[in-house]
Amino acid sequence: MTRPSQSERVLVLAPLGRDAEVAAAVLRSAGLAAVVCREIRTVLEELRAGAAVLLIAQEALGAGAREGIGEWIAHQPPWSDLPVFVVTGGAPRQDHARALRELSWLGNVLLLDRPLRRATLLSVVRSAIRARLRQYAAREVLAAREREVLARDQFLAMLGHELRNPLGAIILALDVIDRRGVAAPRQLDVVRRQSRQLSRLVDDLLDVSRVTSGKITLHHHPVELAALVGRAVEAQQPPAAAAGVSLRAELAPGEVPVLGDPVRIEQVIANLVGNAIKYTRPGGHVTVGLETSGGDAVLRVHDDGIGLAAADLERVFDTFVQVDSGLDRARGGLGLGLTLVKTLVTMHGGRVRADSAGPGKGSTFTVRLPLASPADRPAGADRAAAAPDARPRRVLVIDDSPDNREVAQSALEMLGHEVCLAGDGPSGIEEAFRCNPEVVVIDIGLPGLDGYEVARRLRAARGRGMVLIALTGYGQPDDRQRALAAGFDLHLTKPVEIDALRRAIERSDPSA
Repeated sequence: MTRPSQSERVLVLAPLGRDAEVAAAVLRSAGLAAVVCREIRTVLEELRAGAAVLLIAQEALGAGAREGIGEWIAHQPPWSDLPVFVVTGGAPRQDHARALRELSWLGNVLLLDRPLRRATLLSVVRSAIRARLRQYAAREVLAAREREVLARDQFLAMLGHELRNPLGAIILALDVIDRRGVAAPRQLDVVRRQSRQLSRLVDDLLDVSRVTSGKITLHHHPVELAALVGRAVEAQQPPAAAAGVSLRAELAPGEVPVLGDPVRIEQVIANLVGNAIKYTRPGGHVTVGLETSGGDAVLRVHDDGIGLAAADLERVFDTFVQVDSGLDRARGGLGLGLTLVKTLVTMHGGRVRADSAGPGKGSTFTVRLPLASPADRPAGADRAAAAPDARPRRVLVIDDSPDNREVAQSALEMLGHEVCLAGDGPSGIEEAFRCNPEVVVIDIGLPGLDGYEVARRLRAARGRGMVLIALTGYGQPDDRQRALAAGFDLHLTKPVEIDALRRAIERSDPSA
């Protein structure tokens, strides 16, 4: 016979008489592992070591039992539901319903009346052990799932880094071209908007884990929603034209101020409009409307596309859900766009709903966001005033991508800074001692020594007299905390525009 494991034991708590020894002897004679406990403290120690069943004499259930065993029962892990058998005093007409209510703090509890027959005891304990073994199997499944989620998140973080690196070079290069004035402004704006949209798509992919774990963070600012909707619709005109779909905006006159994260609100608009284009056949129409009503900003995205069945109106916001149609399969997608829309709108204190008259009759998605109070409304800003003259600094850029180094050098020199370059961790440290920079911009994923180790060594050698900025494709919250712990002053996630890089260098003055 196979010896029972520690986790298959039956704990027997009976502080008086020989009941505990007798019950344990019966269990052991049937090949079951039994441990006699005389005190609550002993029960808790054995529970932490592992147990399948807890068998308790009713007279042992005093105040101390509720504080000790009850606390342990209440804080079981999600997979665990320990079977608890209470052997009652054996009153002939005992009110079991009332007793069960009084003992509900024990959780998965079953009452056994004295005198307890041997066959009954063995039957219920064996059944409980089988149930407990299924719980252990569920624990292993959950542990495997957690390992899979961790591996997925690590993969997505690496994928985000690899995708953000080229995007960082593209967007910074666009800023350099813009400042040199060698491209038509409108075409350059289109390329920039589409590059930003591509960057947001990368973020959508990385938001899978953040959506499922509730870790999305908003950065609230006053937002003029009408202007934001106008820009978002303009950015969607090229894909609409390519799909043969007419896209127009119908915006109510006047300002529509809200308080929120402009990047995330634009993500909501882009996802809704992109979704409408995706499900509208060539020759169809998508209309984006914006108005105010009852203290809310009301955004409506209407299309005359394939529509939605009544059963899909709620589930369309669920993660990875896509409408089951040939058109959907042809257009592809992750099934994440509307999930992000609902999550982000809810985080802004708003609501979103889908309406459709049925398949083939188009759809309307309506978002309601609270209007900003007068104190929170956006003030006009002069873009030119946001770029003051900065004193020149000596800046060292350490990045293993030649394109990223080159475009960073062009951008920084255009801002008036003197630039040194290095392509890996060891040479970056050598170059820092050679050129004596005031600011060091460091990629994290460096060969030789990673960016964290470079920061630690430079900080140990130079103290606070050198500003360290992490400019990296690693953008998870843990990455930011790890960077600051390694000695960085700032953590910037690629892609970064030239103004953001300028502001980071200007605000990170070690002499300030």
